[in-house]
Amino acid sequence: MAKKKAAPKARKPARPRVSRPAPDASEVRITHPERVLFTDPKITKGDLAAFYRDIASFILPGLINRPLMLLRCPEGEAGECFFQKHITHTFPSAVHEADDPAEKQRWIYIDSLEGLLGLVQMNAIEYHVWGTKVGDLDHADRIVLDLDPAPGLAWSAVVGAALSLRRKIESRKLTCFVRTTGGKGLHVVVPLKPAAGWEAARAFARAIAEELVSEDPKRYLAVASKAERGGKIFVDYLRNGRGATAVCSYSLRNRPGATIATPLTWDELPTVKAPDQFRYATIRSHLAKRSADPWQGIDSVRQSLSRASLT
Repeated sequence: MAKKKAAPKARKPARPRVSRPAPDASEVRITHPERVLFTDPKITKGDLAAFYRDIASFILPGLINRPLMLLRCPEGEAGECFFQKHITHTFPSAVHEADDPAEKQRWIYIDSLEGLLGLVQMNAIEYHVWGTKVGDLDHADRIVLDLDPAPGLAWSAVVGAALSLRRKIESRKLTCFVRTTGGKGLHVVVPLKPAAGWEAARAFARAIAEELVSEDPKRYLAVASKAERGGKIFVDYLRNGRGATAVCSYSLRNRPGATIATPLTWDELPTVKAPDQFRYATIRSHLAKRSADPWQGIDSVRQSLSRASLT
């Protein structure tokens, strides 16, 4: 009698693959620590590694286990810089890659301080993250609305725009957070239970942006039109898509003054005097005055777009 064939085993969902085992801290070596990555103020590779060690408890929660896009400047910010989202053989073993079967890609991510130091070793100056984690690439756990003002627009107008977005989001019974980008504008961020697909996340962001524009079209626009930018704030909702990124909180920016993308409480936002107020030279003293990160608990906010009816 012929043997019965065993039923095929159910395939488990694809999980991110760690390319190499994580090292001990002693294995992460910063070579050429004297290399100047930033000229004004002067920041060496060794300085940057020390900086991220000092603020690890602030930067790591928003950075680890998220696919990354890096801005690397091997010769410092004065030389050629480029964006990178895939590992090469030169990366330290503390930096990992996650399989993405849907895109047939492998994305850079880290899961420790050692991984962050590995990025510094690769002369990465800026860190940009997906709005999801490597364990579930198809569902958003953060929505980002980027307020990008036209040149010459008053900072108070950007602050006012963020407060208006907050009111709209909270009217839908959703909690949101705010940070400076280290550039000219602000990010308003909505944390989510990772259940919404990217289309739903973008549709929500677009609806909020377009509602703001419809109420005050002389002040806001939701399309990246240079011809219409004069004197307006671009409410960019396009950072909400599979593979789209936004700068990580506490990342150095490759901008004049070595600015830092910095989370804020809503109460302190009106007291911020300029978009570039938070810089490498001052951020340690700023954080030393805090009892907790302004975004502490953001990953514990369990809310979904099903509560955010647009009708």
